[in-house]
Amino acid sequence: MTKALLKSLGILTNPIREAHASDGESTQTRLISALQRNLSELHKHLSAGGDLEEARPLLEDVRREITWVYNDTVDVTWNFVQELLLLLLCLARHLTLLLDAFQLNPAVPTSGTPEAAPPLPPDVLSVDQQKTLASVLQFVVTLGLCPYLAPGVGVPLGLRSAFGVTVEGAVRQDVAPAGERRLLITTNVLLEVSTLSSLATPVFTRHLGDIMAALCQLAYRPHRPEGDGTKSNKGLTVEERKSCREALHNLLGKVYQPIVIKELLILQGGPKQASSDSRGGSGGAKGLTQATAWLRRLCGQLLSDRLMQPYGVQAVARAILEGPGVGGDSDWKKCDAVAKILAACPQQSLSAESYYSQVCPQVLELLHFKDKLTAQQFQRVATRTALTMVQDRPEFVYRFLLGPLFAPLHRCADEKGNYQSQDAVEEWELTRCIEDVYKICVVGNSPSVVLMKALRDVIPTLFSLFCFTKHNVSHLRTPCQEILIWCLSHSELSEALSLLKRLCGLMGDVGGVRHGFQFLPGSDGGAILGVIESASDEDDALYEKVSGEQWKVQCLVQLLGEMKDGDLPGEFFLFLLENLTAVAAEQEEGLELEVDTSSMTLLELEQHLLERASGHGQRLALLQTLAIMCEGLPHTLLLRKPTQVVGFIVSMLQRACVGLEECGADSPVESQTLSMGMGLVATLLSGAAELNSDDYSSMAALLPPLEQISQDHPEHVIRELASDLRATIATHGAYHPTKTSSSKPHTNPTSIKNPLKSTYSHNSKDSPSISVSRVHTPPMSHPKHATVPAEAPKVSTHTTEPKSEHTVKQTAAGISDGFLPPSKEFSECLLGACDPDVPTRAVALRSLTRFCKDGDIAALQNKDKLLMLFLENLEHEDSFVYLSAIQGLAVLAESFPEQILQRLLGEYRTGSSEGSPKRERSLETRLKVGEVLMRASRAMGDLAPHYGRPLIGVFLSSTRDEDSSVRASSLSNLGELCQRLDFSLGALAQELSTCLTALIKTDREAEVRRAAVHVIALILRGLGDKTTQVLGDVLLELYRALKWVVRSDPDEVAKLHAQLALEELDDVMKRFIFPQQKLEKKIVVLP
Repeated sequence: MTKALLKSLGILTNPIREAHASDGESTQTRLISALQRNLSELHKHLSAGGDLEEARPLLEDVRREITWVYNDTVDVTWNFVQELLLLLLCLARHLTLLLDAFQLNPAVPTSGTPEAAPPLPPDVLSVDQQKTLASVLQFVVTLGLCPYLAPGVGVPLGLRSAFGVTVEGAVRQDVAPAGERRLLITTNVLLEVSTLSSLATPVFTRHLGDIMAALCQLAYRPHRPEGDGTKSNKGLTVEERKSCREALHNLLGKVYQPIVIKELLILQGGPKQASSDSRGGSGGAKGLTQATAWLRRLCGQLLSDRLMQPYGVQAVARAILEGPGVGGDSDWKKCDAVAKILAACPQQSLSAESYYSQVCPQVLELLHFKDKLTAQQFQRVATRTALTMVQDRPEFVYRFLLGPLFAPLHRCADEKGNYQSQDAVEEWELTRCIEDVYKICVVGNSPSVVLMKALRDVIPTLFSLFCFTKHNVSHLRTPCQEILIWCLSHSELSEALSLLKRLCGLMGDVGGVRHGFQFLPGSDGGAILGVIESASDEDDALYEKVSGEQWKVQCLVQLLGEMKDGDLPGEFFLFLLENLTAVAAEQEEGLELEVDTSSMTLLELEQHLLERASGHGQRLALLQTLAIMCEGLPHTLLLRKPTQVVGFIVSMLQRACVGLEECGADSPVESQTLSMGMGLVATLLSGAAELNSDDYSSMAALLPPLEQISQDHPEHVIRELASDLRATIATHGAYHPTKTSSSKPHTNPTSIKNPLKSTYSHNSKDSPSISVSRVHTPPMSHPKHATVPAEAPKVSTHTTEPKSEHTVKQTAAGISDGFLPPSKEFSECLLGACDPDVPTRAVALRSLTRFCKDGDIAALQNKDKLLMLFLENLEHEDSFVYLSAIQGLAVLAESFPEQILQRLLGEYRTGSSEGSPKRERSLETRLKVGEVLMRASRAMGDLAPHYGRPLIGVFLSSTRDEDSSVRASSLSNLGELCQRLDFSLGALAQELSTCLTALIKTDREAEVRRAAVHVIALILRGLGDKTTQVLGDVLLELYRALKWVVRSDPDEVAKLHAQLALEELDDVMKRFIFPQQKLEKKIVVLP
């Protein structure tokens, strides 16, 4: 019977499809004639019997049961729709009976094999039958449902296709039954047919929107009192409207929610202005028509109900985001649209509090999806929604969104919580919390007052977790670091400084984790909050506490080191220096005020002692933080701007003023501080950097301490220097002090150090002070004479023009008013190179090196004296001095290779001085000469084949030296030189191979064997693709020597060097055997 019913439906639809598939010239009359012929053809087949005979009894029974059939209507389209509805009801009831019988007596597979497929249920339709059913449903909806929808309800037929326009003209709504009655009949039949799952799929997948529009109109359209009052035109009854409401809500509840929401959005229509837009052609079909007011309100209410249900937020997001157009700008726009919808409380909601209490937890759940594309889209929606809610409704979001978001971190620090288990906060909770905070704060990147306040409340806990991850391998380290940096970067400066002060322990305990608990490693690479195992010894407990505090400060400094583009590290450094000055002042006041404890009670005495202990602890924390910052952060990060440099100088001068009041000028620490501070001020004013009006305005903070120094310092020179600097700053560089050094008394060298010394001692790599080594300072003086700061500073205001090297040498007097001739200046540096004071000698040697490098005439004429001076300073025990001498000798060797290299080779070969043969150089001095030769080899460049031959001979002969350090040094120098010789190495290949192979196999010292292997690696690296041409005769021998080291050498480092050399050789041979293919053309000129 199923085939008979579907064949009947095919008879009704097949001619219509043929007519519609014609050349497009069908008219309304032709459509009506085709429908009439179709009905006659069906009645003819039913009367004739045959295949359709078995369907007639069921059709007649259904026709007798129903009451909505109108036999006397003159509308052909409605007669056609009635026949389709009758056949659909017969098909649905027949399939229902077959399915019930199948479920009561399930069929047994014909074959008894286990792999046999189970029998199909009787309601399964073939592909051909499904196509026929789809055509039937399309005609039912097109002819029996859409024409009777009111204007503004659903999508009109005219906007769907050209056939829809024909249908609208063919339907007659002026005859019985009325339009709403027809709409009710069609909708009820489709809902009854959809009770069967096999028929519900084609009904709802293609026509859900039309059915929902019909139910909305039938159930909620306002009554219209007009009408003729006859039964045929009578409206719907209250019971019918109520049943339609129930059917609508049942339909919305059982269908996939994203599809329901999408259809409701379509029914809600476009904006009001869309209806007034003039669109022509196909452009009008792209926009949604404007819905009626009652339908917009109804769809809004239904959408709000969908949203307030469990997983409603996810359904709304899927409804808008799923489908075509995923990715690109449209994806971002869709996410923003969903965020705006979710963030706004609908008017239909009972209260804003109830709405946000249900929606906010669902918004957080959007962050936890695992599918990559879905997670990315939902993360955008959740982030934008949360940030929009924070901006618009902070009073509700703080309770319902931010509270649950930061709840695990709050529980870590909650002292009132009663947690007796081993794991107070689980690993998955912390991991999810950190990931959600990272997505909303860092990825969202939209700071607000409420969000920043909520985040700062958990920063101590987050920082404790970050310090824990720095101790262990954890995937939480990077998100914790990014969150902390984001919070510090987007906070106000005062709040960020207060937060940093708290994290480094200057305000007492850092906190973040409740007492008795700590973070422990989790099983999945995260962290859990667990109970601390109590230490058995008090000393161990104290050590753990102190080391933990120090580790937190180190982590904080590393965190600041990551903020390379921000000013916060420098501002915090200046803030700590201001606190250090305040601490010094407090200590001075504390020494003057002695507290009488005899009249105190025990409680007052205890409170007094606790305050003193707390003060000592904060001072130690301050000093520790400053020390770690100076050690761990470069000066380029601590002092990025001129204003920060000025702040640093202000703090130094203020500390010097405090020490001046307390100890006078006798304290060496305060003297050095004052020397450095005033030297930096003079450097800034002498043209070390371009200063504008803003910089001079910031330097106004230097005026009070300079004034105090100019009045209170016991030294007349210092007072006058401070007065001159103050006048220069106050006049923005317009004041130029004159030279008065001839009338000033000699100054005790201990009162203020030479600026060269200050520059050198404070310009090391670990110092946080600004680098002033590039600024030309005053000429060196012998210690017996008055030092240069005795002269008034000369402040140059012409800082915008670049200075040549010759001009710089002429202005090398620095802060002095007069200019010394080059010979005088050069002689001063020569005297300084013999000064017993280490900083003075080192800076003098560097100044002489600079003269040589710049091509100074006096230096070139006195190269022999410089050579002797540098060689003598090689034996100095201080690294500052002998490294400066090494640098000077390297520059000399680069300038005069033929003369200087011969002398250095003699020093290196014999270890004796040329002037006094009996004086032997020490082993350390020979190694220092070897360092000079290595630097000279590096500086030779393309001239290495010319000047390198004598060096190779000396280095090869030194490989037989008795001392292993000399042998290793010579091999190191040999490797540096050989990798620059290229094809000139071919003549020495056999000799080199023999020497290196013998050392590798016979030398007893491991460092010598390492050096020999390393020479081979350097040679291979330097030759590259030319290895096979230069070392072709000895390559096999070198390869065997390297393999021997890998197999037989007991030293692991030598094996590592050999393995690296073999890898170099392997790369060379691969390129030789398999050369890179090049697409090139060769042009051959024939004779």
